Amino acid sequence: MTDRVLTRGGSSSSGGGGDAMVASSERPATTFNGYMFLLLLLATVVVPTFFVATAQGDGARLVAAVVGVLAFLFVLPGFYMLNPNEAAAIQLFGSYKGTDRTTGLRWRWPWLSRKKISARVHNVTSEKVKVNDLRGNPIEIATNVVWRVHDTAKALFDVENYQEFVDIQIESAVRVIGARYPYDDFNVDEVTLRGDAEEVSHELEKQLQERVAAAGVQIDECRLTHLAYAPEIAQSMLRRQQAEAVIAARARLVEGAVTMVEHALELLSQKNVVNLDDERKAAMVSNLMVVLCGERDTQPVVNAGSLY
Repeated sequence: MTDRVLTRGGSSSSGGGGDAMVASSERPATTFNGYMFLLLLLATVVVPTFFVATAQGDGARLVAAVVGVLAFLFVLPGFYMLNPNEAAAIQLFGSYKGTDRTTGLRWRWPWLSRKKISARVHNVTSEKVKVNDLRGNPIEIATNVVWRVHDTAKALFDVENYQEFVDIQIESAVRVIGARYPYDDFNVDEVTLRGDAEEVSHELEKQLQERVAAAGVQIDECRLTHLAYAPEIAQSMLRRQQAEAVIAARARLVEGAVTMVEHALELLSQKNVVNLDDERKAAMVSNLMVVLCGERDTQPVVNAGSLY
């Protein structure tokens, strides 16, 4: 049985057919200070001119002129400029020879080619993506991503267009995270998109970093910027949220009222304020629950007669 390897074109081949794709990795390039070679360039003009002016005979003048022109033409094509947060990938006939990140005027051998790439921070806000959450409800979600190129070799040589690659992976990661969590849930203590934005953003950042690592990109920050139900169900879900909020509030209110009634009965029993049978306790509990759980203010009734 032959082994199958992934080729650079994305298809698989067996045995010895096709070369396996090898991931690139950034390394320093051998380049030189451009200002030094700028002085050398001036020397290729001044020195031959001096020899032409002082040399005896036409042959010596011609040799000095030819040497000066050749030296000038050799030095001149090697200059290039690098701005802050900018890099240049150096190549020799298509072979990667390293990356230069030193800013200022630089010089490389004329037979080496260069390809510049920005190492500045990119700030991207994705489009609103419609996706079904964990409960199957259609929602709209968008994110803001701060990223930069960390490995220039991977960005230039391992993907076709690293900026388009990042944009596509952002949308893909947003869809995955949006479908992994529910938009909101009052009944179950679990992570939700609306209630746990920090945790969801951290998970989105981790998911996205894994996806863009092949392009040599580093994710610095990732935050959700838009989260809402889709327009077609927004009103229905708003009413559902309001109902669930009322139910949750009522449950908390009843829980507190029961605790207060239990505490009141316990204190009355401990201090012997009044002895109540089961029927009177039930009536007292009923009255206290009405007072504590009612939406309107209660009106007390003063009993001026006997206890019973």
